[in-house]
Amino acid sequence: MLQIDVYSDTVCPWCFLGKRRLERALAERDDVDVSINYRAFQLNPDMPVAGMSRAQYLSAKFGSPERAENVYSAIARAGHSERIPFNFEIQDRMPNTIQSHRLIRFAGRHDRQSPIVEAVFQAFFLDGEDIGDDEALTRIAVRCGLESADVIRYLAGEEDRDAVLAEDLRARRMGIKAVPSFIINGAYSISGAQEPEAFYPLFDLADVLLAAE
Repeated sequence: MLQIDVYSDTVCPWCFLGKRRLERALAERDDVDVSINYRAFQLNPDMPVAGMSRAQYLSAKFGSPERAENVYSAIARAGHSERIPFNFEIQDRMPNTIQSHRLIRFAGRHDRQSPIVEAVFQAFFLDGEDIGDDEALTRIAVRCGLESADVIRYLAGEEDRDAVLAEDLRARRMGIKAVPSFIINGAYSISGAQEPEAFYPLFDLADVLLAAE
């Protein structure tokens, strides 16, 4: 079985695109037996816990509304090819992503990680929800089949916070500076929201090495 570790951030539109393209690659190569684990990476590790206004964030990151518009227009065009109708206009806050990463980690224990990742992306990029807010994350989790009381209790605590931060630090020590980043069998990597065809050679190589073990 191939193990794919996907380092991504929940506010990264290219990570949403990368998830969809990986899924297309796997759908087109149904001979591949794979286990996927989503790993935490923070694009904005210094983001205040409460987040900040999106306008303030864009001003700091891009310097001008025109430059931000050019960047997000290109992302929207890429999203169209993956049937992702990015709705950047309705986002009013840029959240801290620690809580969403904790939720993804929690969901993994209940075999719901991939649906939660998809739902968090959709909530942020399509519906403009504040995914740094525990109530919003709880609603997302319940829609994906997790128990409300369990999620509320978990998010209110500190469990896995250090693990999420350690995972982010590990990624940086591995040389990951941007996401998405896909690590296959702990040895082979693909960076960026690559087209499905980019995954095939690594699938084949990993299969060969697994067969030789």
